[in-house]
Amino acid sequence: MTMLYQLAEARARRKVVTFDRRELMDLLNLYSRRVASGEWRDYAIDFKPGIALFSIFRHSCEQPLFAIAKVAGHQRHDRYQVFTGPRRLSQGETLADALRVFDRKPRLLQT
Repeated sequence: MTMLYQLAEARARRKVVTFDRRELMDLLNLYSRRVASGEWRDYAIDFKPGIALFSIFRHSCEQPLFAIAKVAGHQRHDRYQVFTGPRRLSQGETLADALRVFDRKPRLLQT
């Protein structure tokens, strides 16, 4: 027996999360500043059901240094998170809140 699937219903059940124009502009501005300083060299954007990822690489053949995730929430409230490997560095209700982790200046620890 053959099963018929309605593609429109399948797409409606699976929420695809994407970055909007303003979010991409903020991400690429941060990326371009770090490329100009020589820290970052490559990026990738992935879209999966329920999550959008902006991954940042030092070299394209390595694991990402950072991954900035937009995770689907309930009732149009998305959550933003910044990861380095499996460790979550920050999270926020807005992208600007999550990206504040990159504004911190490194401190010299004296022993």
